[in-house]
Amino acid sequence: MIDLKHEQVEALLEKSIYGLNNDDFQLVSYTKRINTVNPFQFFEAAKQTEKNRIFWMSSNKEFYLVGIGCASEMMSEKSETRFNETKDKWNNVLNKAVIHNGYEVPGTGIVALGGMSFDPEKQTTTLWENYKASHFVIPEYMLTVYRDTCYLTVNVKVTKNDHPTQLANEIKDMESTLCHETIIEDEILSIINKEEIDALQWKETVRKATDEIKKASADKIVLAREMRLTFNRRANIGLILQNLLESQPNSYIFAFEQGEDCFVGATPERLVKLENARLFSTCLAGTAPRGKTPEEDSVIRYELLHDEKNLEEHQFVVQMIKAAMEDYCTDLKIPSEPVIYPLRNLQHLYTPVTGILKKGFSIFDIIEKLHPTPALGGSPKDKSLVFIRENEVLDRGWYGAPVGWMDSNNNGEFAVAIRSALVQGDEASLFAGCGVVKDSIPEQEYEETNMKFLPMLSVLGGQA
Repeated sequence: MIDLKHEQVEALLEKSIYGLNNDDFQLVSYTKRINTVNPFQFFEAAKQTEKNRIFWMSSNKEFYLVGIGCASEMMSEKSETRFNETKDKWNNVLNKAVIHNGYEVPGTGIVALGGMSFDPEKQTTTLWENYKASHFVIPEYMLTVYRDTCYLTVNVKVTKNDHPTQLANEIKDMESTLCHETIIEDEILSIINKEEIDALQWKETVRKATDEIKKASADKIVLAREMRLTFNRRANIGLILQNLLESQPNSYIFAFEQGEDCFVGATPERLVKLENARLFSTCLAGTAPRGKTPEEDSVIRYELLHDEKNLEEHQFVVQMIKAAMEDYCTDLKIPSEPVIYPLRNLQHLYTPVTGILKKGFSIFDIIEKLHPTPALGGSPKDKSLVFIRENEVLDRGWYGAPVGWMDSNNNGEFAVAIRSALVQGDEASLFAGCGVVKDSIPEQEYEETNMKFLPMLSVLGGQA
């Protein structure tokens, strides 16, 4: 395909505008291949536009999405219908849009990026006031990096009164701004105050959860807590993302900016990936630290692979994901035993799941069935969620919930938003949780959450 030139962009816009009635609008999308652009620099360059930014990097580091601004958005506050409502709005956007994309590359064409809250029925606080129960954005400008090739997608909503020449010139200027080489300043960020929110009450909630489990009310309940940080200066999200890339291999790196707030993290846990009708999911539960030496690391790895509590916790996730996917998939494949998934600070028990999506279903059907997995909610789902809703002090917001993207070619990927922080200027809230079972000891679970705070603490100027 020959990529669109400036004159062709103007002609495409003119044609779309010409066909509109006075009160109509049209979402016009086109994708072109561009010279190599560093996705972190593209994200940093967008600061001067004062538009919201979104960043996504896959765990294999071969795929990046960077979205700037908002051409269209899909929001829902209704807990009982948010999955279907978002799916219907997405299909409605695609049915009405003009899409000019000659590439069969994931993450090109119209792409929506966003996420959902962990539990919209939980009473919300002001902490997450900028993040809706479900919120997906189709950016105005989006950089896609796929296997070292770069693509730029422009999405513009046109009306009868828009002037195609003016719009085309504005797009050209913005492209020049965003693709210009930008230096990310290496600012030293340090923590000047660290507060553990309701730590004693959290330990008491762990005790209460073990009592409930012993009564056979549930098999496992996941409890999360918050750490609030204050920094010496305003945090630079671009630098945080770059540091996460260096410090958290094998992780999905994400950032969702809403005004002055940015939800950012590096999660190892895929929820579901859809590519060419093939589904991929991940069972990731059971956690241990990394050793200080190869020998110590090997001992810890062996102990994790044979630890009854962690294996039980992992099996909860395997069985739940199997049950969730078997109604929507054919050719479902799940290994019989987990392996170790190593990260820089932690290591997890890991089991991959694959299958073929049946016709008539979408990625939203799978997300609704999978969320929350036993690794973030508990087992059984309904009973554990009721306990969390009634007893957990934390407003989880988007923590532990699905975040990701989908495109107009029926591809998409969502991860579970753990190892994350809500950055608010010169402050941030960090989140960490652990699975409580009948034999859990509150102090040990507390230490496990301290271990899970470490990946974000390490890039925010502190230590756990």
